[in-house]
Amino acid sequence: MKFTKMQGCGNDYVYVNGFTEKIEADKKAEVVRFLSDRHFGIGGDGVIFINPSDKADFEMEMFNADGTRSEMCGNGIRCVAKFVYDYGMTTKTKDLPIISGGHVKYLDLELGEDGKVSMVKVNMGAPILTPDQIPVIAVGERAINLPITVQEMEYHMTCVSMGNPHAIIFVDDVMAMNLEKIGPDFENHSMFPRRTNTEFVQIVDRNHVKMRVWERGTGETLACGTGCCATAVACVLNGYTDNKVEVEVLGGKIFIEWDREANLVYMTGPAVTVFEGEINI
Repeated sequence: MKFTKMQGCGNDYVYVNGFTEKIEADKKAEVVRFLSDRHFGIGGDGVIFINPSDKADFEMEMFNADGTRSEMCGNGIRCVAKFVYDYGMTTKTKDLPIISGGHVKYLDLELGEDGKVSMVKVNMGAPILTPDQIPVIAVGERAINLPITVQEMEYHMTCVSMGNPHAIIFVDDVMAMNLEKIGPDFENHSMFPRRTNTEFVQIVDRNHVKMRVWERGTGETLACGTGCCATAVACVLNGYTDNKVEVEVLGGKIFIEWDREANLVYMTGPAVTVFEGEINI
């Protein structure tokens, strides 16, 4: 099977051209776990299949490293746009429609000096704030600054969905957090019917925050595009930042704007091809 390894701010996935590579649906989870393994496979935060679609130009079929499906990946969808443009599968650089988890996103591509995609801006759509749609077990119209107890310590979280669930925790120092210890307990907490991604966020100023993320089904990653979007929304809802936020993650910087009037979140960040190869599965 041919593949391409790509990353957006260090959030790395194995990309497979679903137009030419065919894997039976009931075998995909096993294949994903093998490909994602950093010791025995290729290594990545998961696997993304780029498939035909009758509802958009392309479908992004995303799997976490543990073989479970995920609805959306912000860094992943930017790399899908780079993949299809760089490999000549599209000539569009504006409003490129890609569907993932049943929702179509529109992407604008910025080309580098080599004529290949270097940066991508994604219209991520409206943030979902209603608790039962995120989903999170909470009373009220929004889940803002809610208490949650993990390992006998109380935190406060704001919950947002950008097509997948996020719980944002504001902390004084993100680098002091032991995510390996507490991340799994947040992910699998009983308040989250479908588990959750958890962002730990430090406010630097009104346009700049630092973030670390524990991703559902993967663990700590160097970046999470939807997590950056959810983080910016949570920052605004809590009055910590303006509508334009630079989110500094372990793998780089992602720029988020929440257009409050249109209620749309825009994400801009890099997309990089690491290497190509072929592997027996």
